[in-house]
Amino acid sequence: MSEPGPEASTAGRPTEGQALVHTLAEAAARRGKSRNIGALRRLAPFVAAHWGDAALAGVFLVVSSSATLGLSGAVRLLVDHLTRPGAAANPAGVDRWFLLLGLVALTLGVASAARYFFVTKLGERVTADLRKRLYQHILTLDPAFFLKTRTGEVLSRLTTDIQIVETLVGTSVSVALRNLVMLVGALGLMVVVSARLTGLVLLLIPVIIVPMFLFGRRVRKLTTSTQDQFAAAVGYAGENLDALETVQAFGREGLAAQRFGAAVDAAFRTSLRRMRARAFMTAMVIALVFGGIVGVFWLGVHQTLRDHQWGTLFQFAILSVMAASSVGQLGETWGDVQKAAGAMERIGDLMDARPGIAAPARATPLPVPPRGELAMEGVTFAYPGRPDLPAVRDFTLHVRPGERVALVGPSGAGKSTVFRLMLRFYDPQSGRVLLDGVDLREADPAEVRARMALVAQESPLFSGTAMENVHFGREGASEAEVRAAVRAAQAEGFLANLPQGMATEVGDRARSLSGGQRQRLAIARALLREAPVLLLDEATSALDAENEHLVQRALDEAMKGRTTLVIAHRLATVLKADRIVVMDEGRVVEEGTHHELVARAGLYARLAALQFEAA
Repeated sequence: MSEPGPEASTAGRPTEGQALVHTLAEAAARRGKSRNIGALRRLAPFVAAHWGDAALAGVFLVVSSSATLGLSGAVRLLVDHLTRPGAAANPAGVDRWFLLLGLVALTLGVASAARYFFVTKLGERVTADLRKRLYQHILTLDPAFFLKTRTGEVLSRLTTDIQIVETLVGTSVSVALRNLVMLVGALGLMVVVSARLTGLVLLLIPVIIVPMFLFGRRVRKLTTSTQDQFAAAVGYAGENLDALETVQAFGREGLAAQRFGAAVDAAFRTSLRRMRARAFMTAMVIALVFGGIVGVFWLGVHQTLRDHQWGTLFQFAILSVMAASSVGQLGETWGDVQKAAGAMERIGDLMDARPGIAAPARATPLPVPPRGELAMEGVTFAYPGRPDLPAVRDFTLHVRPGERVALVGPSGAGKSTVFRLMLRFYDPQSGRVLLDGVDLREADPAEVRARMALVAQESPLFSGTAMENVHFGREGASEAEVRAAVRAAQAEGFLANLPQGMATEVGDRARSLSGGQRQRLAIARALLREAPVLLLDEATSALDAENEHLVQRALDEAMKGRTTLVIAHRLATVLKADRIVVMDEGRVVEEGTHHELVARAGLYARLAALQFEAA
């Protein structure tokens, strides 16, 4: 019997794009159930911080609304004058009432302009403060948070969701409050003008409000689902853009575009359902409102035919239209409120995230002056996503002040994890990590990291100039100190050949530089830090033989008087270490100098034989 072909083997199974859409839809459905308008209470402190603008916006809101309502009174006086016997013989009286209408309209225009200015200013200021606060909080989150949350999703909340909140604070809230004031004012005047007709209008309110809230709940859920799906799509796009060279090298542009397109289409379809629901809700509310008003107005006309109070009828009609229009616009802005509530709850989820690594309430200060003594005692640690697979197991290490220790071993032995624990990006599940005799759990992480300088295998650089990237190592360093660090890292030569020297823009993530040039800038940045502990994680891996020799000489000079831990797969770079610690499967398996370890014929000897024989 022949084997089934690939078509048969995949029959009935969803494509990768369909699977992604299904996953996003499930996530959105789970999250949509918790959305509530109460999330908008988080905006109160940001608004209160600018209470002056908020108060002025409120004052001009009341003035503009009052002027709008005042137009109905001016129209009533004009109509009463026109329908009074003998009005044709007194045209000057008509001019007086039109002048009154003009003054009310002028007041309305000035107050509306001032209201728009202060409301818009308040919205811009509140969202700017919110964006700054959110980003400041994101920077405090530890790596464990980003193991569970993609960077693209975080950026979506920082941009798209805050833009939705900005629309609410800068536009929708003003419109909603204005229409609420108009509704209350119009109803109050309607009671004064005709209590009987107003009672009939009030009977219409439950008929309008109930369907508005019922459909509003559906709009809110669909809005939340759209936001979640779009954020996940942005996160996926960010991953592919970060690894664009890899995507292109493997010829997977089509698949990446297909999966992103499927996610965006899913978000669009959900958004389309939201638009349909909101459009139907708006049409229904407007139809109910104006249909009811027409019926009430019909009764009012018959009453006026008996008592001839045409001014009263005109005022009531204008007030009814204002009230109906206010209800209709409140129905429209209610969708914006719910959309912003969903966005604000997503922002709130991020604001509520707390780093697992934080300074204790009473942090133990590190000794001054620093000694640079490091120790790990019986440390066992597993990453949050792999709790059953410890990266280091019962790991013990003591590094004396000024000592140069190399960590070597096969990939996955736990060497980089040791660095992350020393920098207190994570806390071990058992055991202790100490710096100058202080348990890192009892110290302020910022103070711990201030005593260490890291050069990673792929040290990220930033857009800006070469000078700014090196200066990142220590705030307040002088230009002379920056140039000294550049010389020590053997970077002065290639920087001098750039168009503007150290003032040259190096592009996004310094991609205009070669790998070796980027690494030398990273080394200069670490040297400028002047920290007592130097952590080198494959610091020379991106350099050719000549540059590696030059940089190694610079590092040898930089290591003097500093405690240094070196991770290296190329054993030739650790021959001068005071001590070599060999790791395998998260444990220390050997320890000693190069010659001692070669003589033992253990793991290190095998690694050395493979490398030096190949060379």
